[in-house]
Amino acid sequence: MSNMEKNLFNLKFAAKELQRSSKKCDKEEKAEKAKVKKAVQKGNMEVARIHAENAIRQKNQSVNFLRMSARVDAVAARVQTAVTMNKVTKSMAGVVKGMDVTLKSMNLEKISALMDKFERQFETLDVQTAQMEDTMSSTTTLTTPQGQVDALMMEMADEAGLDLNMELPQGQTGSVGTSVASAEQDELSQRLAKLRDQV
Repeated sequence: MSNMEKNLFNLKFAAKELQRSSKKCDKEEKAEKAKVKKAVQKGNMEVARIHAENAIRQKNQSVNFLRMSARVDAVAARVQTAVTMNKVTKSMAGVVKGMDVTLKSMNLEKISALMDKFERQFETLDVQTAQMEDTMSSTTTLTTPQGQVDALMMEMADEAGLDLNMELPQGQTGSVGTSVASAEQDELSQRLAKLRDQV
């Protein structure tokens, strides 16, 4: 088994691990949502808010892991082609030094930097996918938008059959959370549309 084939195995393994981490976050998100519901039923809004923030954070983390898994997968496919066609260049072999340590770290920033290096090796990588990724990853930072948190608390209150009159600014009803969320969605759509025009 050549060195590059070993690296290929590591890449595929990492993609699976990232997917697993994403699923773990999904589970955590469900658990936190249940805690939101319980706290809301008890009328404990402070505790509900903390769990709602955790739930949103887990959801965003899950998306980040899933996105990185897809990215590692795509790089693995390209490496596979390079191995099959005997097109493994010296510089590509250089990229993989210390790769397994990075992949095992499950640190998204480090893995992202490694994938950047790989992708630079494949000049065929179209500029637009890189741009798309930047746009999308910049919208899922680890801050938890309060609109999303409020919306989640409302949703859990609904499920619990409670009327949650949160202290909303005058003239606004329970849709404040959704309007913030849809404004964010619109902004993302606009940025993606702009990108498409540039390409």
